[in-house]
Amino acid sequence: MEDDAKLDRLGGWAALAAALFAVTYTIGFKVLQGQTLGAQLAAFSLMAGGLVSAVALFAVYGRLKSIDPSLAMLGVALGFAGVMGAFIHGSFDLANVIHPEQAGTAGPGPFPVDPRGLLTFGVSGLGLATLSWVALRATSFPRWLSQLGVALGVVLVIVYLSRLIVFDAGSVLVLGPAVVAAVMGIVWYGALGMKLLGRM
Repeated sequence: MEDDAKLDRLGGWAALAAALFAVTYTIGFKVLQGQTLGAQLAAFSLMAGGLVSAVALFAVYGRLKSIDPSLAMLGVALGFAGVMGAFIHGSFDLANVIHPEQAGTAGPGPFPVDPRGLLTFGVSGLGLATLSWVALRATSFPRWLSQLGVALGVVLVIVYLSRLIVFDAGSVLVLGPAVVAAVMGIVWYGALGMKLLGRM
């Protein structure tokens, strides 16, 4: 029981940090778009956000594993793969923006480990939707938070598909779902952090 409380506290702070990094990623990627500082901030936020999101997801799994062990395990495995993809992608972007002269001459094609956000958005979305689906049966999470998690997971998958199908990153078909996912992610991780810390 004490270990569960420690995991909840750690996961709660990690979820709040993930919400903060989602804000700084959005600022770096959109508000400071085209600036070196913006690229650095977005890359660092993607990397750090992926790392702390993993901790938050394991805390959620700790609360759900007794409800549906197999589905909860699948959800956390997909979620972990997705956020580690974001961590690696952010690390790659940060290395290139700090030392652009070492970036190579391969051109601006998709990052091979996470093409068009397959892990960052697609797999993360599947994992989050799966965990949140299990959470709908848990009394330890507010129903609205679980429903928001399922919806966020679906929107993240849509973000991946839009980035895959629509080449123009500035298209409303890409930006629309991305903005919705950003706002939903900030709210979901923020609320999750407060819940895990027992402040909601």
